[in-house]
Amino acid sequence: MDGDPTVARSTSKVRAARLTDLAALGELSRLAQGEADATRSLRLPVSGPPIGVFSLFRLPLGAFQPHDALYVYERDGHIAGLLRVERDSGRDEWTVVELDAVGGPDAGDVRFRLVQHLMRDGAKRGATRFHVACADADDNVELFMQAGFVRFGDERILFRQPAQPLPAAWTAAEARAAGIRPTTPPDAVALSRLYAAVTPAPVQRLECVRIPDFERQGRDWRVPRSSLVPILRFADVYTYVREAPGGGRDGTQLDAFLQVGVAKEDQPHYLKLIARPEADVAPIVRFALGIIAERADKSTLGREGVIAPVRTYESPLDHRLEEEGFEELATVTLLMKETLVRVAEPRLVPAGVR
Repeated sequence: MDGDPTVARSTSKVRAARLTDLAALGELSRLAQGEADATRSLRLPVSGPPIGVFSLFRLPLGAFQPHDALYVYERDGHIAGLLRVERDSGRDEWTVVELDAVGGPDAGDVRFRLVQHLMRDGAKRGATRFHVACADADDNVELFMQAGFVRFGDERILFRQPAQPLPAAWTAAEARAAGIRPTTPPDAVALSRLYAAVTPAPVQRLECVRIPDFERQGRDWRVPRSSLVPILRFADVYTYVREAPGGGRDGTQLDAFLQVGVAKEDQPHYLKLIARPEADVAPIVRFALGIIAERADKSTLGREGVIAPVRTYESPLDHRLEEEGFEELATVTLLMKETLVRVAEPRLVPAGVR
């Protein structure tokens, strides 16, 4: 009967997560990684088979840092959705790491409300860009484009099975002979030129990577970006460059940049490489695998494998990795939303005489 006070109306809201939510969030995250029709997630390939032990997107408590954000969708006292964000305080950029929902037909609406809340909260906190990588499934791409994100590329996720033996670590003399050495802050300008040489101009404008970004060392190094950058929180990060033969025209030219994340948890090791199309990358890939063999925990080395993201415009780099034993695991879509308004830079122009 209409107006019956005994009939409770359904209530729902988006709010920041609390410590008491963690058990429910862990269960929701686990359910969302399944194949049930009533669940929705970003469908990143690192959440389930064939890398079922990888737990980055399963809310490990140690993964959180004070400036991260976690939102939940609460309905009638139960958690029906979650959105987890990693924040890069150095660049005021937010990366959506996990977006899950359960609840049948309205799971898509739950996720949209979470994204809308993220946009509003991020604007209040000074976020300049929002990034997300997702599989083109579960209406993921349509959801983010409806929220104002721009689709700017795709990334192939390559995986080297742990059953394949790793090559031996190189000696310092062998690395020097191949022109490979650790990065230093003075390499920032040359790295910026390398990035510009291999990245299309529209992507450069969107990502807005600056020379100071290449000066950040260690685990805080977040350029060049990839869909798997959050994995570096659980790894010891090493970076190297390969110098061009003779140093190029100005003596500082670099042929390749290598970022290696040696896993500290039960998860894949990480390899990110950018290189000029004409460069021979086989030596630096083998060097990277040798670094992992030397510095990884020997007790878990046989079950972790190596994961490597390669953007489609970086081809033929993906083919060179396949020659070294990598196989394609999945392809994910890269999207970004910029909150800043671009304006033309002021400049002087010749004066006219009337």
